[in-house]
Amino acid sequence: MPAPESTARSGGPALSVIVPVYEVEGYVRQCLESILDLSVTDLEVIAVDDCSPDNCGTILDEMAAADPRLRVRHLDRNVGLGQARNLGLEMAAGDYVWFFDSDDHAEEGAVRAILARLRTTRPDVLVVDHERELWDGTRVPNSGGRYFRDPPAPDTFTCAERPSVLRIMMAVWNKVIRRDYLLELGRRFSPGYYEDLNVSFPLLMAAGRLSLLDRVCYVYRQRRSGGITSSASRRHFDAFDQYERIFAFMDSHPGTEPFRGLMFDRVVGHALMILECGDRISPSDRADFFGRLTEFYRRRRPAGDGVPGGRLKAVKYRLLERGAYRPYQVAVTLLGARRGARTLPRAAVRPVRRAMRTGRRLLGRLYYRVQLRMPIDENLVVYAAYWYRGVSCNPAAIYEKATEIAPHLRGVWVVKPGAPGPVPDGVDHVAPGTLRYLRVMARAKYFVNNVTFPNAVSKRPGQVHVMTQHGTPLKKMGLDQMAFPVGAKGLDFHAQLVRADRWDFLVSSNPLSSEAWRRSFPCRYEILEIGYPRNDRLAAATPDERARLRARLGVPEGKKAILYAPTHREYRDEYRPMFDVERFIRELGDQYVLLLRSHYYYPTAGNGLHHELVMDVSGHPSVEDLCIASDVLLTDYSSIMFDYAVLGGRPIVVLANDWETYRLTRGVNFDIIASPPGVLARTEDELIEAFRTGEPWSDTAAKARAAFRARFCPWDDGHAAERTVERIFLATTERTSPGSPGGRGG
Repeated sequence: MPAPESTARSGGPALSVIVPVYEVEGYVRQCLESILDLSVTDLEVIAVDDCSPDNCGTILDEMAAADPRLRVRHLDRNVGLGQARNLGLEMAAGDYVWFFDSDDHAEEGAVRAILARLRTTRPDVLVVDHERELWDGTRVPNSGGRYFRDPPAPDTFTCAERPSVLRIMMAVWNKVIRRDYLLELGRRFSPGYYEDLNVSFPLLMAAGRLSLLDRVCYVYRQRRSGGITSSASRRHFDAFDQYERIFAFMDSHPGTEPFRGLMFDRVVGHALMILECGDRISPSDRADFFGRLTEFYRRRRPAGDGVPGGRLKAVKYRLLERGAYRPYQVAVTLLGARRGARTLPRAAVRPVRRAMRTGRRLLGRLYYRVQLRMPIDENLVVYAAYWYRGVSCNPAAIYEKATEIAPHLRGVWVVKPGAPGPVPDGVDHVAPGTLRYLRVMARAKYFVNNVTFPNAVSKRPGQVHVMTQHGTPLKKMGLDQMAFPVGAKGLDFHAQLVRADRWDFLVSSNPLSSEAWRRSFPCRYEILEIGYPRNDRLAAATPDERARLRARLGVPEGKKAILYAPTHREYRDEYRPMFDVERFIRELGDQYVLLLRSHYYYPTAGNGLHHELVMDVSGHPSVEDLCIASDVLLTDYSSIMFDYAVLGGRPIVVLANDWETYRLTRGVNFDIIASPPGVLARTEDELIEAFRTGEPWSDTAAKARAAFRARFCPWDDGHAAERTVERIFLATTERTSPGSPGGRGG
């Protein structure tokens, strides 16, 4: 597609998009990619890294190196959203500026549509339509979208000709502004929350030419956590300073007098929304907030009959003018009760259903409830891995290190009967569903798991949940899977997030993981960027350990052991090797032995072929043992490649003969084709030829492997478990339960 004709008159680009960036590593890549339309050259994007404590700065530099239209400024201290926008404006050279939040994204073709409208109308401000995107991917149209169409707008107009433009979303991100007009008007973003209010409204009221683009250009992500609505804060009182700035502007601009009543209604409605919605204002501060609003109401209420509205609004406004907070609370409570009454019949049947359950389950629940009322055991840690399948993975490494450096802690593993992995001697464990299981689950201080605990587990205030995960997410996980229905079949995303709301800590193996987890599970946990505890063994592996493991596994002396560890494929019903194992062994000869390790979703990988040269190691309890014992890894898209890279000199071969199918059905976070960890084979023939010629041991493969390791194993130095124990068990301060985070909004 050809680039659009330039709209710039200043010699710079037509459009400067200013993106302040802070703690959005899970979203900023999508944000910038959506703006940097490859067909648009008359564009600059200015990303201001507001001293973000996560990996945003690295992501910005990586993207800027690949696209000269992106300019990055790193601040050495956090200045806040408003000042970051102001600094971006100082850098901007475009004829127009668009202030963009870094956790949102542009709709496909939005930049082209905006530039086309700017060319034809040359407005001071172009207002574009938007949609909200909820955590589950649901798109909600702009409730003020009718103001774009009713009545139909001319190409350009003034606010006096169409005052309803003031009722469109009050944020600045749905407005593309002529830069010279903004500079001449002298409006700048103020410190504090809701900093764009005193820019957005004055721009509309004073503009000589406004234009509307009745097209969804901006997608506003309503996050579950991380936005300004996520927790109660006195900073929401900042709104009153922003309201005063709007009215101070109107006081000094006589032409804005006709808008006073409408603006009064807008800001009072906004303040009531802050007070009533979510947990923005803590209960102890609500009366104070209401009092501040009453003061504003009395001081700024326009003369005349007041603001028109329905009966409910009239009641609220009368109570507000009187400063009657308690009657106001009663009115709002009664309204909520009337709305909630519709759900009572459905909720009322739940106790009846519970009462009809079997006596054993009822007694178990009662016992668990009783135990939940008993004191928390501050030295008790519950460990679990892979849905209670045994003692393994990151939790096992943390358990071993805690036993060494935090001996005051008692660890208990949850292992289901008949689990494939044996419980080592001396390891205390319980079976799920037993009375002791219920007791430790109710009273333990710490919970460590690499997947998740069941829905029935209640998290008490004071308990600490640690999610270690069990691999670098090359494939899409969590909410990211919603766009891939084949891979997401049968998943309950709401339940996933409810479980993730319990997490206090999440262990990250590398920057790619941190970015993906933030986006996949947008909850209120702390990410620990410390590497994978299970990889400590790989970082410290010795030749003697390798020899002992090979002997224990029965690897023939003098043969090269190929560890074949493929991932699960949702589009296939059962496990089958992705190549002809018999042909592979036959053509390679007897210098190799193949260790078949199926994904844990499957019971076995063996096919009975060449027992001396093909060994089924799917049931071996430790994948780390297999990595250390092998000479080379053969995989596809399994996260084992990121762990195996810790071994350094061991070759990695990727067979990607169904890459397009896997990418389209499951979704990926990383293009393994573009940056493989060694040799990449796209066909079975290429795979056999690579091993026949010794390509995995070539200098070219070694360079690719080194680059891969530098990128994805930066924290795997052999001390990840120690860092985890010290941070969680030895330095944990009392934390409150994350609860149920709300969305972001202003």
